[in-house]
Amino acid sequence: LVLELNQVVIPTYGTVPDQQNLHTPEWVDFDDKPDSLFFSDGQRKIDFVLVYEDESKKMTHKRSDRKKHKRKRQVYESNLINNGLQLEATRSVLDEKLVFVKVHAPWEVLCTYAEVMHIKLPLQHNDLKTRDSAFNWFSRLFKVDENIIKPEQEFFTAPFQMEHLSSFYIHNKDTFFNPATRSRIVHFILSRVEYATKNNVKKFGINKLLDTGIYKAAFPLHDSNFRHLSTDPSCPSERYLLYREWAHPKNIFKLQPLDFIRKYYGEKIGIYFAWLGFYTNMLTVAAVVGVGCFLYGCLTKDNCTWSQEVCDPNIGGNIIMCPQCDKVCTYWNLTITCESSKKLCIFDSFGTLVFAVFMGIWVTLFLEFWKRRQAELEYEWDTVEYLEQEEQVRPEYEARCTHVVVNEITQQEEYVPYTTCGKCIRMTFCTSAIFFWVLLIIASVIGIIVYRLSVFLVFSAKLSQRISGTEVIRKYLTPQTATSVTASLISFVVIMILNIIYEKVAILITDFELPRTQTDYENSLTTKMFLFQFVNYYSSCFYIAFFKGKFVGHPGNPVYWLGKYRNEECDPGGCLLELTTQLAIIVGGKAIWNNIQEVLVPLAKNLIGRSSAAARSEKVVPRWEEDYHLQPIGRLGLFYEYLEMVIQFGFVTLFVASFPLAPLLALINNMLEIRLDAWKLTTQFRRMVPQKAQDIGAWQPILQGIAILAVVTNAMIIAFTSDMIPRLVYYWSFSIPPYGSHSSHTMKGYINSTLSVFNISDFKNASKPFSPWFGNQTTCRQVYRDLRYPPGHQHQYEHNIYYWHVIAAKLAFIIVMEHVIYFVKFIISYIIPDVSQKTKSKVKREKYLTQKLLHENDLKVVEKSMGKIADKITKGADSTFRPKAE
Repeated sequence: LVLELNQVVIPTYGTVPDQQNLHTPEWVDFDDKPDSLFFSDGQRKIDFVLVYEDESKKMTHKRSDRKKHKRKRQVYESNLINNGLQLEATRSVLDEKLVFVKVHAPWEVLCTYAEVMHIKLPLQHNDLKTRDSAFNWFSRLFKVDENIIKPEQEFFTAPFQMEHLSSFYIHNKDTFFNPATRSRIVHFILSRVEYATKNNVKKFGINKLLDTGIYKAAFPLHDSNFRHLSTDPSCPSERYLLYREWAHPKNIFKLQPLDFIRKYYGEKIGIYFAWLGFYTNMLTVAAVVGVGCFLYGCLTKDNCTWSQEVCDPNIGGNIIMCPQCDKVCTYWNLTITCESSKKLCIFDSFGTLVFAVFMGIWVTLFLEFWKRRQAELEYEWDTVEYLEQEEQVRPEYEARCTHVVVNEITQQEEYVPYTTCGKCIRMTFCTSAIFFWVLLIIASVIGIIVYRLSVFLVFSAKLSQRISGTEVIRKYLTPQTATSVTASLISFVVIMILNIIYEKVAILITDFELPRTQTDYENSLTTKMFLFQFVNYYSSCFYIAFFKGKFVGHPGNPVYWLGKYRNEECDPGGCLLELTTQLAIIVGGKAIWNNIQEVLVPLAKNLIGRSSAAARSEKVVPRWEEDYHLQPIGRLGLFYEYLEMVIQFGFVTLFVASFPLAPLLALINNMLEIRLDAWKLTTQFRRMVPQKAQDIGAWQPILQGIAILAVVTNAMIIAFTSDMIPRLVYYWSFSIPPYGSHSSHTMKGYINSTLSVFNISDFKNASKPFSPWFGNQTTCRQVYRDLRYPPGHQHQYEHNIYYWHVIAAKLAFIIVMEHVIYFVKFIISYIIPDVSQKTKSKVKREKYLTQKLLHENDLKVVEKSMGKIADKITKGADSTFRPKAE
């Protein structure tokens, strides 16, 4: 059936001879009805608008180019009319060079293409009873008023078929296909209509015409102004209602009207806002627990024994630390790190461990409950079998289909764009390109590391001299702090610059791959973009968490990086505070930058466009011209919004052990993000072409991968980046005999026992400091807790027994924590089904009803046909056996 319909309905690949008379749109003048969504007759609804610049008034191109463009446009519009669409052209009110071509799809065209596209349409009202939740009374407080936005009626649906037209619930032909469906059908036709043939290669589709400048824009109309109701009584003013009850900042604590969003913008937009809203709601729980752990750290920091020892002038004041770089760095007193040790006590506490375990379970609950919610939306929005039935091949893919292959399933010949060998070559090239760009990102990270190593020398030599007279500043502005903050800022700037480059690279590689469907295209692009962004955003955090300060040797035998730069050392408390600083700068800076960009850029462009049309306030402007001056949404739609949120999800889960306030920052950002994205869509952008979507696509497995990786990273941060395990080992084993001198378990003496001793006479000439040694002391302490035997010991400067106890404890902790969390995750995944029993019942009921109605309709047709045949046979028999008249 589909093949027959394609042959009949889509006769768009034949060449249109020059001598053929072309069909042209009807030309009409604007009727001064600014809110009208109909042709000039007031009956035919505008389903799509095409905008072009009159070739006779263009002065920027050659005359021959203008004639070619005009010919292609005329052929294209003629073919649209041949396909059953109706066109009406109107000249711009503000700019006489612009022409707006309004497109209307009649009932017959809508029905025909609805069958070709397997669009699901209502059969009858949903008769399944729904149980009210016990929490409905609470959720009603945050829901949109049902008197303003009325709930959508629920129907059982089935793929549309013309032969079963009577079985569908057609209350009114004008409303049977809603505006979103009408626009989707028209866009399907626009994407496949031919406009030229060159060297036996057919050129077709509105996208190519937009790329070549033949058309300036193509979009469906918003139904009203977002500031006020439409003056047309037949218009529902859904855009105004969306702005008032969804996009306006006053609704920041309200639930989103998801069904209404889906009705106006389509399932693809609806599923994004459903996911973002669900993620934001789940973040509320994580934020509350994170703030609790942070407050626990704040309340217990004054009881932090090791920090008190650092700040104690009789303990930390008598501990002289070895220089942190070669020659130019000086000896320094441990009390300089007093303030940073107090801050570290807030984040490096028992609450951090509890929160890390909690987040490992939270992320599983989030993903499992989202699967259930997604399954409900798939049923409610008729996308359960979308991928198998409705999704069409991309026009770009169709245009390249020149090779014939035999389908393994149907054993019939079909056209593909490349052979098996060609596909292998493409995949090899694309994989190599991806690998090259990932290496380039890693090279930029190495550049930041080199900056850290080199600038630390400068800060160590100059900083103390410049601020030596101000003790208060010296407490806070240490060389480590200055290096960390400046490197984080530079890293953030480099990340944002590289993002712009890698977006274009990923799109070029995906275009070269030539995926078959739009879903395949977006999934492929999603994978590449996330891979780039993952390395780009997270590499610096991984470096600080797992590499910095781990391979530094000891003062007498330091490890050099690239044979020149001495490896960075952490503060005496570890690199956890620096990781927290890095996360705060990147997460906070990224959120502020993205929100400013999302608001200011489209707003500024629209303001510039409006100011250029000085006569706007003096003339009545039609709806299609108002929408034309809005910003185009872009072909990737909300792809970048998804990417932004998934990157944020990574920061919230992968490194949350070092920054328990990350969920709170993400929650605040997302509450604003929902309303900003809604505001952009309803006020600053043209209406998107509604698209179907079954789920969040390739983002789902990416989220699952992040969830699995998060357990490992948080366990390793607690084990290797924080100082929790060494403290626990000291408390339980090395504070008491036989290793310690205290009579009971205590943290006293922890600092003195964990900072290794080094004899200054053992310095090599290459690293010996220029500054003279002061006092009568002959030793200094290593900055990092490397746990080595003191000078004079038979194994001096080798790792002591404490070190090996700590390593064993760290490995044991990682194994235990991972296995416990993974086991709990497995149990949760097993207990919580992906599809609720209520949704399963609805799906089964719909399938049963669909089969019953359509089968009964077929039986009626058969009975009717058989009845006619029986009547004919009876009549024939009567005439055969009737006696002849004499």
